[in-house]
Formats: sequence, structure tokens, C-alpha cells
Amino acid sequence: MPVRKIPKNYRSVTGLVASELNAKQTAFESTLERDFMLLVEFDPDVLSYEEQPVRIDYLSVDGQTRHYTPDILVTYHQASTSTMLKPPLLVEIKYRRDLFERWQELKPKFRAARRYAKEQGWIFKIITEVEIRTPYLKNVKFLRQYQRRPIDLAGASLLLQKVSELRSTDPGSLLAFVCQDAHDRARLLPTLWSLVAQRKLGADLNQQLTMQSLIWPVMTAMIEDQE
Repeated sequence: MPVRKIPKNYRSVTGLVASELNAKQTAFESTLERDFMLLVEFDPDVLSYEEQPVRIDYLSVDGQTRHYTPDILVTYHQASTSTMLKPPLLVEIKYRRDLFERWQELKPKFRAARRYAKEQGWIFKIITEVEIRTPYLKNVKFLRQYQRRPIDLAGASLLLQKVSELRSTDPGSLLAFVCQDAHDRARLLPTLWSLVAQRKLGADLNQQLTMQSLIWPVMTAMIEDQE
């Protein structure tokens, strides 16, 4: 449960993200927080996340005891898809300009949050628009519409088989290989993007996705398809 309710703010955009991971609406306090949540939702290593997760006491620059609530706590699967297990991540999301302008005010909060996170076995991290608003985010916004979309199994099998034969190709070439008719290629295109979104086809998501982007087979997808 969030320890702080996000108030309406007339200086920034607040709202809700429909969270598949949390099976509920998750509140955000800025569009930057919303974009970070989209990245978290797309990450297969993430088990769940919570907004406004903990309240931390700290001593402010004027010597007063105050309270600070970091933005988000991200929890990862124990059986992570990465090579190393990830501890929970306590996150503060800030625009870089705010950090520079308010650093002396914010520093005691962040020091207390880092200490608190270490005591819990977590990691505390400050994340800005530099890490969030990247080509990867643009790809996530594009692919999320396909992430949980039901797949045309026959079409997916055809595409996976052809990519396996080619070893690497691009969306435009792949569709041309499997379909001579333009209408059939258009019909299969959403299935192709679903395979990328669901990580059954590999692609470099740090580069903007186009019909000329390199794609390749993912071996686990080949195994699952055969089963």
C-alpha cells in the first residue's frame, strides 16, 4: 500500500497507469514517472512495483526532522532472466534541472534513502529523463500494444521458422520471404511485432525500430514453439 496519496498538482501532470504487473491502476505524479512505469511494465525481470512505497525520516538542512517518500519500489523475480539476481530498487525520479536547482535541499533526503535502502537489502537510485527518455522508451511505447496481444499461432510459427533458417533478417525482408501478397504481409505484421514485444524474436531495442531493423531468433522461443 502506498504510504502517501498523490495529490492533484496543477503544475505537473498526474494520473494513473493501468498496470498489468500490479493488476490495478498505479498513480504517477509526473509524465516522467509515467514513462518510467512503462519501462518497468515492459521489463520481464520485474515482479511488481509500488508507488510511494515507504516514508523515511531525515534531518533537513535547517536541523528539523522531516519525512521523505521516494517515488517507486521495484521488486524483481527471484528466477531472473538476467545472469544475476537483482535486489529491490528504491527509485527517486527527478528532472535533472530540479536536481541541480534544489540539490542542497534534496541531498539529506537522498542520503537517508540510501541508508534506509541499504538496511533493507535494497538499492536506492536517482533516475532522470536522461535514463528514461531514450530510443528504448519510444520502442516500449510502440511495442506495449503488442506485448499481451493474442498471437496468430500459424503465422507466428511461419515467421519463427523462417527467421531460424535465415539466422538474422529485418521485418520488411522477413515478410517478403514468407508472403508474396501485400495484404498477407500487412496481416502478418502485427504478429511479427508481437513476437518482438514478447521476446520471441530478438531486436536491438536501444535503436529505433523500423522495417529495416535487424531481428534474429531467440532460442527459448524455438524450444517453446517445438513443445
